[in-house]
Amino acid sequence: MANAVGEIGTNHCVKRHQPCEDCGSSDALAIYNDGHSYCFSCTKYTAPRGQVMGAEVVEFTDRNTVDTVAAIRTYGSYPISTRGIRKETVDHFNIKMSVTENGMPEAHYYPYTRKDKVIAYKKRTLPKEFSVIGNFAGIELFGQQQALESGGSKLIITEGELDCLAVSQAMHEKYNRYSSVVSIPSASQTKTLLENREFIKKYKEVVLMFDQDEAGEKAVEQAAKIIGAERVKVAKFNYKDPCELYEAEGSQGIVSAFWGASQYNPAGILTGTAIWDKFIERKNIESVPYPDCLSGLNDKLGGIRQGEITLFTSGTGSGKSTVIKEIVLDILSKTEHKVGLVSLEESVGDTAEKFIAMQLKRPLIGDPTLTDDELRKGFDSVFGDERLVLLDHQGSVSDASLLEKIEYMALMGCKYLVLDHITIAVSEGSEGLTGNEAVDKVMSDLLKIVKKHNVWLGLISHLRKAQGGRSFEEGHLASIDDIKGSGSIKQISFDIIAFARNLVAESELERNTIKLRVLKARFSGNTGDCGTAVYNPKTTRLTVGGNFEYS
Repeated sequence: MANAVGEIGTNHCVKRHQPCEDCGSSDALAIYNDGHSYCFSCTKYTAPRGQVMGAEVVEFTDRNTVDTVAAIRTYGSYPISTRGIRKETVDHFNIKMSVTENGMPEAHYYPYTRKDKVIAYKKRTLPKEFSVIGNFAGIELFGQQQALESGGSKLIITEGELDCLAVSQAMHEKYNRYSSVVSIPSASQTKTLLENREFIKKYKEVVLMFDQDEAGEKAVEQAAKIIGAERVKVAKFNYKDPCELYEAEGSQGIVSAFWGASQYNPAGILTGTAIWDKFIERKNIESVPYPDCLSGLNDKLGGIRQGEITLFTSGTGSGKSTVIKEIVLDILSKTEHKVGLVSLEESVGDTAEKFIAMQLKRPLIGDPTLTDDELRKGFDSVFGDERLVLLDHQGSVSDASLLEKIEYMALMGCKYLVLDHITIAVSEGSEGLTGNEAVDKVMSDLLKIVKKHNVWLGLISHLRKAQGGRSFEEGHLASIDDIKGSGSIKQISFDIIAFARNLVAESELERNTIKLRVLKARFSGNTGDCGTAVYNPKTTRLTVGGNFEYS
């Protein structure tokens, strides 16, 4: 095989380019030093004098140059005549090409960038065999740098590089300028959209021009979740992909599909069998039991379910953090899913320390006997498989992206999320709202995330200041009206769990006993007191407790 256009070894170099008499191109006909020629516009091949061109082009297996990112940058480029793509469009996207020793098209190399630098190429060995050269980790969308240069308020996303070229060329033919057009590597790689959400957010409207098949429909659904359905429009047309549309109807077909794109609407009106299917889906919903130390909750609630919000509430210092971490560790042990934890009152280091202590079942502070190997073993047991994801808020939650980061966790595969706590979360993302309106806005947004991505959200809420009688810190259990904030907190939550412990009791056992009460249970309807859990300071863990008087 040849190593690249213009670098075809010592015996098969391109001597010159000249007009093609067959198609009228001004410079697409390449003349090679062995006498053969190939037109990159009309694809006509002429064999060297004295040789007969066979029915198939023989592809040699030896290369003078091995494909590397650096080497590919030196390759040449030509029109893609089979798709009607001009050389100017190919060069706009910095696509490189190679040819066989006989001068026939061999491969396309689509560049992928990170921070304006080409770090990888997706190689398409013609007709349709794909491989990757370089590192695809953290790549930008194909054409992202060109889109930034083009500007505008609308972004078009396609499902393949050639589709991107066809759409871009069509828009240029119609409006005499390049539009913002990018592509994902394939229908199964919508993750690239997630990794480039900040870029996509620059555009007010995103038009998806994906393949008109089942895979394309699934990709549209995933892309809409990542981008936000309110900003997504979907183009429909009567061809497999934009390339076929362009070949059949030219630029007008692409432009018509673009302007005719309809607002993405995931909602549907259900009747008959579809409703029954939803009933069966709800009836068979999977529940993950609470840990053994909180077994009383299982009797009332039947466990934790995706698509629901569970509210945990208690007085200051009553053990909310420990209860939540027991639940997180238990989910990690019982499922294969990721868990996302947003602890707004803890640093990542504090959170890691507590989880490691719980895994090792011994306090870390003040224990000089613990070795680094033991600490690392505890760390790896909790964080080693990277299924526990923490938000590093760095002491600031004023950034309006907190809710977006929570959604990002859901998008990256976290099926169980914890937000500790709602009071601080309300301080951001409320669009200038205050008081109950701010709480309502955040709770509404959290519910949308839970339903949109079918995740479970454990939510921590503080209590109002106790009015007369014993305080919550003295072991008094809250009622549903004691929950601090707007009524939307208790209305939107599916389950509400209150717990308390007497921080000033004379008995150490009582001081370390957490009493549990279910205040709301939408799934089961079972509410009321449901046992106790005892904190063991020697192991930093909870165990099932005995009977204590409730108040």
